[in-house]
Amino acid sequence: MLTGLVFDKRFALHEMGPDHIESPRRTIAINEVLTTRLKGTYFPVETRPATEDELSLIHLPSYISFMKETAGQGYFPFDAETIAGPRTYEIACLAAGAGLVATELILTGEIDNAFALVRPPGHHAESERPMGFCFFNNLAITAEYLRRFKGIKRILIIDWDLHHGNGTQKAFYSSREVLYISLHQSPLFPGTGSASETGEKDGLGFNLNLPLRAGKTDDDYLAIFRQVITPVARAYQPEFILVSAGFDILKGDPLGRMELTPRGCGWLTDLILDLARSLCSGRLIYFLEGGYNLKELKDGVEETVLSLAGRPEPERSIPETPLSPPLLGELSPALKIFKHYWPVIPDR
Repeated sequence: MLTGLVFDKRFALHEMGPDHIESPRRTIAINEVLTTRLKGTYFPVETRPATEDELSLIHLPSYISFMKETAGQGYFPFDAETIAGPRTYEIACLAAGAGLVATELILTGEIDNAFALVRPPGHHAESERPMGFCFFNNLAITAEYLRRFKGIKRILIIDWDLHHGNGTQKAFYSSREVLYISLHQSPLFPGTGSASETGEKDGLGFNLNLPLRAGKTDDDYLAIFRQVITPVARAYQPEFILVSAGFDILKGDPLGRMELTPRGCGWLTDLILDLARSLCSGRLIYFLEGGYNLKELKDGVEETVLSLAGRPEPERSIPETPLSPPLLGELSPALKIFKHYWPVIPDR
């Protein structure tokens, strides 16, 4: 497997203040992994800025213009935690372009899959506003680009970030051309993502949320992927898979209380890669979202990239993990809703 990593040291130039948890240190930490432990395992891909027309695939022109006006200014707080620095607009455009570059390379066969290791993250950004550290919705822009310009009519989005991707959900809530599946800790910011939010109009049934109580482990996530996400994905038959990969689900993250390990992220990636290979010729792009414990972030990125690049079969050895009775009880209300739209979900 040839995995393209879209990365740019300039992502560290986006700043929201000296004490902000979503800091340039995240980019610096990832660069350390790429130049040491992962050296030689990937194909480096240079990003480019998304154009205003490309940004407007998801975002309102008035919002893009407002963001552009923050360039070169001081710190502009949109809210208490989402603050545009002097170079945020420039760097957010670079981040939004990463998935577009990866898309072209995958569709022309130059790489098999990709990981856009970007800052700022994107899945909370809505059409008219930034929020949750996000300014432009990097993944959603790529998804809409695939729909509009590449003739891709079935896109599966898997969002495993600690927080619900409200911006991504909102962008495709009425479309059946995008199946959005989110696993997230609940209750937690941004307060959206209940199992009852299943889409509307043509998109009814194509938005699946799995709000989870804190404390979930590798085994829990693997069971959910095998028993819920995999059968739904196979029924949907996507032509492309996009993943919001938030490493704030790892144990020790300051914003969350999940208990996953970096190896668990690798196992999840093994399962998603199997789906991509069997359903859509391996077409798969990951997008970095959260992850604020720098050691865990580095380890999680390393394990994920190694899995994307295709571990030898003996090294994969993914644990067999059934849904435990407590987890099944927690998921039952959501699964009852999902089964109405996706009867392939096994009965329990």
